[in-house]
Amino acid sequence: MEYDQLLQMFLDHQGEYLSGEEISNRLGISRTAVWKQINKLREQGYDFEAVSRKGYRLVHQPDKLKHLDVVKALQGCQYGGQLKLLETTTSTQEEIRIWADQGADNGALVIAEEQTLGRGRQGRRWMSPSGKGVWMSLLLKPELPLADASRLTLLTAVAVCRALRSITGLEIGIKWPNDLLINGKKICGILVESAGEDGKIRYCVVGIGIDVNLEAQDYAEELSHRATSLKIEGNQNYDRAVIIGAVMKEMEFLMTSFLEQGFSTIANLWEALSVTLGKTITVRTYQGEMIGVAEELDSSGGLKLRKPDGNIEIVYSGEI
Repeated sequence: MEYDQLLQMFLDHQGEYLSGEEISNRLGISRTAVWKQINKLREQGYDFEAVSRKGYRLVHQPDKLKHLDVVKALQGCQYGGQLKLLETTTSTQEEIRIWADQGADNGALVIAEEQTLGRGRQGRRWMSPSGKGVWMSLLLKPELPLADASRLTLLTAVAVCRALRSITGLEIGIKWPNDLLINGKKICGILVESAGEDGKIRYCVVGIGIDVNLEAQDYAEELSHRATSLKIEGNQNYDRAVIIGAVMKEMEFLMTSFLEQGFSTIANLWEALSVTLGKTITVRTYQGEMIGVAEELDSSGGLKLRKPDGNIEIVYSGEI
């Protein structure tokens, strides 16, 4: 593609300005085509400075995940043994669902640099810009009843939270059921979708979206008070491959614990990391709103809500 040749020109002349005329002559394309190709590179995360009478200068390259770096970070972990690293996709959830139906193994992992139709809970759009986050979906095939699928949502929240706290040192907490927050702002979303057969889980698709190296200007104005990134909070860039490896290792460790010892250990870890428990909250459910104090998880993973009249209501799904 022409923009590959254009990019190589800038990489060969790091820090230098290249005029539109020079680029046009060397690539044999019009000045208008040069401008269009530069805009295509900008869409992929490359940043150019344009100065009148000097031309264009490459000032920033996106942080691209490398397959070998991800494999190295996953060393010693069975999850990610089957790995797809994509430049762009509509949704990693859809990619791995297709792969599952084609016979992918337990622990298969799809990672994308960019999602064009990323999804969050309740069908919401999930912003997934190129080169700045971790957008991935993991395939799980646990021998569990279908009713346990909601517990896997809580388990995933614990795994991601523990991994990110370990790497960054940031005070990240879990908002019920599975949003990760820093200082009240969302840092990560989790979406677990299950396929069942005869009352058992056939497979689960675990979608994880982590805002790693996004900057303030990457967020639309309506999101700026609700979302943040590890870079904004930690004031540094983080290695996305290292984050992927840490999350997968925590997922594998906690899944083994769950399958061998039951849900109680996961519940205790979730409660220790929760920013919801002990607070008076409003939960929106399909049946309407409920207000009460979030007390603890019940044995099935539901949230115990003490209502103003003193009665306990178990909430299994909803939004705080």
